[in-house]
Amino acid sequence: MKNYLEFEKPIYELKGKIDELITYAEESEVDLTEEIANLQERVSSLQDEIYNNLTPWQRVQIARHPNRPTTLDYIDLLFDQFIELHGDRYFSDDQAIVGGIAKFKDMPVTVIGQQRGRDTKENLARNFGMPNPEGYRKALRLMKQAEKFNRPVITLIDTKGAFPGKGAEERGQSRALAHNLFEMAGLKVPIISIVIGEGASGGALGIGVGNHIHMLENTWFSVIAPESAAALLWKDATQGEYAANTMKITAPDLKELNIIDEIVPEIKGGAHHNPSEQANRLKKIIERSLKEFSTYTEEMVVEQRYVKYKDIGVFSEVNK
Repeated sequence: MKNYLEFEKPIYELKGKIDELITYAEESEVDLTEEIANLQERVSSLQDEIYNNLTPWQRVQIARHPNRPTTLDYIDLLFDQFIELHGDRYFSDDQAIVGGIAKFKDMPVTVIGQQRGRDTKENLARNFGMPNPEGYRKALRLMKQAEKFNRPVITLIDTKGAFPGKGAEERGQSRALAHNLFEMAGLKVPIISIVIGEGASGGALGIGVGNHIHMLENTWFSVIAPESAAALLWKDATQGEYAANTMKITAPDLKELNIIDEIVPEIKGGAHHNPSEQANRLKKIIERSLKEFSTYTEEMVVEQRYVKYKDIGVFSEVNK
């Protein structure tokens, strides 16, 4: 049976019964077509009931699914002629961030994204998708190169946060993040940022100051992970579900707050159920964003980004 989340258990139990009936019908040559069809209809109805009413915590769980497509998966599905570039020219190459040049529908672009692993060995090599400062310096180097050659930048966000280890802090983690925010704010080429999984803290913002910010439907984007917020607020990390349900961190919440530009609809149950179809949906969003900025001058690109961030947030003035 596939990896499934706890709230998905009823769906997979029904699917298991269907598989048993199909096997029994084949072995005993008994016609169970009607019974199987009824169960399949119940599965479809149950999927609609569960996936159309997901809680924020359930969306967080889907965003963390071990089979969810990663940055490299989407690069393979979305872009042609990708050439990965390495190193920050100061310290080393950080495998938690991948980036390079590619073509999107014959248009040269720079692609950058956080990369987590599929298994323990790869997760250790990729530092579980949590970049060190050299990763953010590599990303910035590629962005400045894109600016020099007038290539749009597409960033794919999927991280639990920037790595908080001693070595990362000694090598200037906070400065690397702040430098990226500063430079991205004034970059003269369009930046299209897409949250494909988890988008936590400054680690996400380090490659996420975009002209357009899009989120896949079952992702989250926040200053802090739900468990960490619970540990800080209530001294109890096990209250992560309660925190997620109150923090306004999901794509529908952030769209309503005008923080993101567009929600990318996901395959029913999550992008991992059909990565190719999910990439096709994402391709349409990227194409639409790039088309919008195709007529912008450098000054217009920077101004649009400035206005976008200036307009985020709601406040009121009280005259005394």
